[in-house]
Amino acid sequence: MTRLTKSKWLVALLVLLNTITAYAQTDYKLSVQDAVNLALKNVAEVKNLRIDSLKQLAQNREIVGSALPQITGSAQLTHYLTLPLILFPSTGATDIYRVLNQEGVKDGSGNVIQPKQEFALNQFSFVQPWNASAGVSLNQLLFQPDVFVGLIARKTSIEYAKENIAVAEDKIREQVQKAYYQVLIGEEQLKVLQQTLQRLEKLRADQEQLFKNGFIEKLDLDKTTVTFNNTKATETQLKNIIELGYASLKFTLGLAQTDKLSLTDKLTPELVKQNTLDDGTFDYNSRSEVRLLNSVQKLQQLDVRRNKLGYLPTLSFFYQFQQQGVLNKNFSAFTGSNWFWFNSNLVGLNLSVPIFDFGVKKNKIQQAQYTLDKTNNILDNTRKAIDFEKNAAQINLRNAIINMDAQQKNLELAEHVYNTTKKKYEQGVGSSFEILTADTELQRAQGNYFDALYQAVVAKISYLKATGKLQ
Repeated sequence: MTRLTKSKWLVALLVLLNTITAYAQTDYKLSVQDAVNLALKNVAEVKNLRIDSLKQLAQNREIVGSALPQITGSAQLTHYLTLPLILFPSTGATDIYRVLNQEGVKDGSGNVIQPKQEFALNQFSFVQPWNASAGVSLNQLLFQPDVFVGLIARKTSIEYAKENIAVAEDKIREQVQKAYYQVLIGEEQLKVLQQTLQRLEKLRADQEQLFKNGFIEKLDLDKTTVTFNNTKATETQLKNIIELGYASLKFTLGLAQTDKLSLTDKLTPELVKQNTLDDGTFDYNSRSEVRLLNSVQKLQQLDVRRNKLGYLPTLSFFYQFQQQGVLNKNFSAFTGSNWFWFNSNLVGLNLSVPIFDFGVKKNKIQQAQYTLDKTNNILDNTRKAIDFEKNAAQINLRNAIINMDAQQKNLELAEHVYNTTKKKYEQGVGSSFEILTADTELQRAQGNYFDALYQAVVAKISYLKATGKLQ
């Protein structure tokens, strides 16, 4: 194969690999709500909890099935290699000698035959070599405490599974929104930083001409170059942070790292301030954690009840039909005159009454009650923790909005100072040191503003979660 042919094959292979990679990628353009919905669909934790919910439905159907008639069939064929024997007394010879004595019968010597008191044992078997049986039985449970309580607990168990999903979904909503806005603010900060680089690039270009014409010293040009290089390094760092933020967001959304992702929402101070007023209608049941604990409490109350009902008897109805056959010859088929077949039918009630168990049920009841008491304590403490979380989130949100407004004003002032200083410099009445200082202050004000904006949106997310309004 010539070198040219090898090159063609290599190019074709690269084109094929690029095509496969392109098909493997998916391009996502997402708003915040789209990102949340996608995460709720893709994240493994939520998918597993949904599977657990389906599993609970199957368990509920299992409990219902156990309360319905149970029909079973059975068949058996056995062959005794050695028949079981029993000892059976034989008194036939003793009785004969006694009769002969009573009748005066004499033996060959002329003596009257004397009765014998001997007792003989013979071996007998009441089992045939071949035995076959087939039958069907029906069992209907009429009353059993644990099944009775299980039927009552079906609805509560489904509620528990759903609330378990809701708790995980709330956590994912919080994670997705925080990660989304972090990347979004990083991109906005990068745009502003690139505008700063353009300003510094233009300033440096102007200063180079002024230096060539002898209007400024090289020191002024060097200061601008140092500021430009530092800002360029900050741009590179910020790009890496944004790339890492996208990778983290993809993982949070349950996407592959090869997928493409772009964010469509915009974040403004006005958006942060929306829906931040407390209308005083908070309900603990708006929190998924409380609803989950309520479901746990109901299940444990039913568990206490189940153990208490353990003192009651269990009652069931049963019916059995069986056909049996025996054969005392070599097996050939199940039909023929050599087989003896007979049927049996049986119907009845089975009652099981617990009498005494040395305190087993009593201690089970106590254990279930202690578990319920712990859940009651956890539920009470959770409500208190929610009160604290809600108050703290409200205070943090209020402070974050105040800080965001202050940083926004500082940014506006920094922009005004920079624009004024720039005009003075362009008119020749200002120095390069002043404009570089103004630019540095502007960058600092921009960084503080974006940090305050992110802290405010995080505070709002925490507040909405604390009040059970995070969507």
